[in-house]
Amino acid sequence: MDALIIAAGFGSRLAELSPSKPLTPVAGVPLIEIGVRQAMQAGVTRVVVVTGHQAELLEGFLADLSMRAGVEIVPVRLTNWSTPNGHSVMAGATRCDGNYLLMMADHMFDADILERLIHEHRPDCAVTLAVDRRIDNPLVDPEDATWVKMDDDGMITAIGKTIAPYDAVDCGAFLATPDLAKAIHEAIAEGKPGSLSDGMQRLADAGRAGTMDIEDAWWMDVDDPRAHALAEELAPWHLARTFADIGVPAGE
Repeated sequence: MDALIIAAGFGSRLAELSPSKPLTPVAGVPLIEIGVRQAMQAGVTRVVVVTGHQAELLEGFLADLSMRAGVEIVPVRLTNWSTPNGHSVMAGATRCDGNYLLMMADHMFDADILERLIHEHRPDCAVTLAVDRRIDNPLVDPEDATWVKMDDDGMITAIGKTIAPYDAVDCGAFLATPDLAKAIHEAIAEGKPGSLSDGMQRLADAGRAGTMDIEDAWWMDVDDPRAHALAEELAPWHLARTFADIGVPAGE
């Protein structure tokens, strides 16, 4: 299976730490490398990365990472990287073969989350989203989180940053079919800006957006200096297998 990692945006809140958000190091390892290696550990055999801001710098790193990690990494450069993130999904999906694991470059996960998600495909779902029902999770920034409302069967009924009420938070990892990019395109045609959530809501309205509860597994969105400081402390503990592959000692 392919993985598609979105890494095109500016990442203004981490700009003071790094000129490129995907290249911001956590415990000495760039976020994008953590994501690629976690996808590999989940069973992904090819990684598509959508680049934009600081594209040449990032693409140079990806070429080196591809050789070191022994995995094919395909960069897809987004010319207008200031567009909503759904445009990155549409661009990257053209290079994916069939269903794919969709990830955000600034998110980290317990290995089990991605491994489980890859095997969560349901024929009636065009997309399955990893969700955290712990809406009071102290690692979640409520001002930046994307919230999810579900029915009794775990199907998404609403998704967005400003919805209320909600049942869970979007973890930033998806098992996507080609219909996700199609839904984003259709949402744009209807006048929406083209965010990933726009496409997700269209699929939810059609009863085709499912969820996977991560239960007590660990994940983080490294989006600002506070979250980065927490990641520096916590990631070596929770991502011991990933860091071991790179030669970084586990937390002590």
